[in-house]
Amino acid sequence: MKLDGVTVIDLSLFLPGPAATQMMADHGARVIKVENPKSPEPTRSSQSFPWQQGGETVMFRNTQRGKESIALDLKSDAGKAALAELIKGADVLVEAFRPGVAARLGFGPDAVRALNPKIVYCSISAFGQSGPWRDKPAHDTATVAASGVLSLSCSPEGDSGPAIIGVAISDMLSSWAALSGILMALFRRETTGEGDYLDVSMHESVLAASPNILGPVFAGKQAPRQLAERSHGGGAMLNIYRTADDRFLALGGGEHKFVSALFEGLNHPEFIHAVAGPAGTAHEPAIRFLRETFRAKTLTDWELWFEGRDICWSPVLDLNEAWSAEHVSARGMRWQDNDGNDHIGTPLKFQREPAAIDASLPSVGQNTSDIINDLDLTPAQRTAILGVLK
Repeated sequence: MKLDGVTVIDLSLFLPGPAATQMMADHGARVIKVENPKSPEPTRSSQSFPWQQGGETVMFRNTQRGKESIALDLKSDAGKAALAELIKGADVLVEAFRPGVAARLGFGPDAVRALNPKIVYCSISAFGQSGPWRDKPAHDTATVAASGVLSLSCSPEGDSGPAIIGVAISDMLSSWAALSGILMALFRRETTGEGDYLDVSMHESVLAASPNILGPVFAGKQAPRQLAERSHGGGAMLNIYRTADDRFLALGGGEHKFVSALFEGLNHPEFIHAVAGPAGTAHEPAIRFLRETFRAKTLTDWELWFEGRDICWSPVLDLNEAWSAEHVSARGMRWQDNDGNDHIGTPLKFQREPAAIDASLPSVGQNTSDIINDLDLTPAQRTAILGVLK
């Protein structure tokens, strides 16, 4: 597989780091998850993540598969010695402590580089390793709020405030950013022989995903006025409409061929010219017409009507409907292991050397003994490390 022979040390918790390292494990990397024996990976906990299959939380199963687990107390001399030895033989280290914590433990970028100049060291944090917001505590929702994107979840009609988006946007965007940066650094290392340090900010990952909404900000020095912007409810062909059975459908493309197919199909071609132009006031008559029209029939009726028409649209599916779709299973994005547990597949589908996903999950410190036996540690250090597991 693509990452055969790559060893990754994963010091991260929750979602951004673990999701990135799991993708690496899916494609052949050896990922060693370092856990505090007294406070292990939080997503193991059924109190915080109550939905389980096969005795494991769904969250843990879909962020930690295919990894090894070593239990180390990084505040102890033996734990520090073991991590230092692991670093000497690793290609990648991923950490997601608050800025400064890794350095205080003795494993900041400079210290790690001294142990292994070839290692690619990636830090994932809420706001990055520098700047005025460096030390602000934050998880996904707070970083999305600080990016300005959460404000866009308000109703276009202005009758509601921002809504929790649900999907961990900054967690997953920063995870993909980390994966991309790590692979770039590994590729460059083939030429230079040197590793690198990568500072990934969850907040900046959301900012970088915003070019389609920044027109009024950059060119007008103002926030978007939702009903005047195509991406925020001001466009007839990028909008959400209620149906007669209180379901919803979404129109998702304003190219001329889609506009023509929709309004000609509805026998109202007079809207084509206006809707093909800029969003805002000119679209309002078409939006009113579409609201009335779509509200007249059920979603099932509209699914039958759209079938075979070249129009960019989709029913608004709930999450269970979406993950139960035949297409999702056909593409391998939802699959079951031999015990009937569900897994998120990989979206990286290589023609050559595709992923070979290992569905096994490590218990806390499951691989500690085997891993430390390969490290240059004293008998006393090994005894101390194994002692914390008892």
